[in-house]
Amino acid sequence: MIQPLLCDDAFLADVAAARTAAAADRLFLWWLGQSGFLACYSGECLLFDPYLSDSLTAKYAGTDKPHVRLTARVVDPARLDFVRVITASHNHTDHLDAATLGPLFAANPHTALALPAANVEFAAQRLGANARSRFVPLAEGERATIGPFSLEAIPAAHEELSPEFAGFVASAGPFRIYHSGDTVLFPGLVDRLRLIAVDVALLPINGRAPERRVAGNLDAFEAARLAHAIGARTAIPCHYEMFAFNTASPVPFAGECARLGQPCLIPRAGERVTLPLSSP
Repeated sequence: MIQPLLCDDAFLADVAAARTAAAADRLFLWWLGQSGFLACYSGECLLFDPYLSDSLTAKYAGTDKPHVRLTARVVDPARLDFVRVITASHNHTDHLDAATLGPLFAANPHTALALPAANVEFAAQRLGANARSRFVPLAEGERATIGPFSLEAIPAAHEELSPEFAGFVASAGPFRIYHSGDTVLFPGLVDRLRLIAVDVALLPINGRAPERRVAGNLDAFEAARLAHAIGARTAIPCHYEMFAFNTASPVPFAGECARLGQPCLIPRAGERVTLPLSSP
């Protein structure tokens, strides 16, 4: 099994050190596996689409589509008691996981969950009616400010466009983070994102393969080209090395970024990325 660079106590100590710095001129990011990222700015933290359980491995055990975990869990979600806001870009369990969100809600009595407005009823059924008070529903183009983070819902096409799929642009001080959720390319996406001046684009690279029997995503080459087309200051790949049946290598992504002159970073799970202000 792939081991995170930092996990458990060591990971939490690294996050605490970054939060203590509380610097307005730096953004800190950690990849948590699959599409999960922790972002911290000025001591406050946002979780994008965390999957920090083995719920899917248990669900599909003994079936013809086993979800064999490839990367060990970075941290118990119950220990993330400092999170201000969480996103769930769509309803698939690796993005909206009751076994992750339940402990997070218990640890953080006031944490909000930003999700597509179309998914409110589904999320309430999965997470429980009491979770409704946490929800910040966002339809396409709508914005909400939670602590230092401003979130805008961006369309996504997990094979096809639907109000149930979203990406999020999170603004924190001078920084703009684009978390695409699960998506493929579709008309209008590049033009919309070009206007945002994205500092870091968090993009899936697992691609599309019908034999997997799951909805597809950008592949490595498409993700690199999207980051370049929107002028992202840096790009980070995700949605790989979680399940054996649905993964990809980041090497082609790095190669295509190099060919295009697109800056990229490929952190290990649990590794801190520090993004400074761009040069004037």
